[in-house]
Amino acid sequence: MIRKATANDLDFVYGLYMHPEINPWLLYEKMDLELFEPIYKELVSRDVKYIYEHEREEMGMCKLIPLTYRTSHIVYLGGLGIHPGFAGKGHGAKMMREIIDLSRTAGYKRIELSVSVENEKARHLYEKVGFEKEGVLRNYSFFASEGRYVDEVMMGLLL
Repeated sequence: MIRKATANDLDFVYGLYMHPEINPWLLYEKMDLELFEPIYKELVSRDVKYIYEHEREEMGMCKLIPLTYRTSHIVYLGGLGIHPGFAGKGHGAKMMREIIDLSRTAGYKRIELSVSVENEKARHLYEKVGFEKEGVLRNYSFFASEGRYVDEVMMGLLL
């Protein structure tokens, strides 16, 4: 089940964003909870953060950010992660199908995302549920802790 995140989900979401196996693929550098909390509060206030649960257990998260005006038929999918303890058990594909269903029900006609060229596991998952590669964004993400840029693959799914 996908549900909107609440203030009560802060610890779970922080744990996923800062998890050493997940953090390299997400937007934020590692930081203390005190620095992350205002970021999280903004995500919740904007109503864009979601939690994936299975049998009442929190397993994953994502952001669904609606675009506007001539692109208001598009939602951007980001901040997606499954706790490594649940990886390899089909939860990633199930979460993606629920995200797709939620987006379709909300009236979106397109979901787009970007994923590191180095994150083959995620790219494979996205392709498995129907996303297609649309291009490469060169030097898109900057990893300050490593002093390097990473290319991102732009992917889209037409609903």
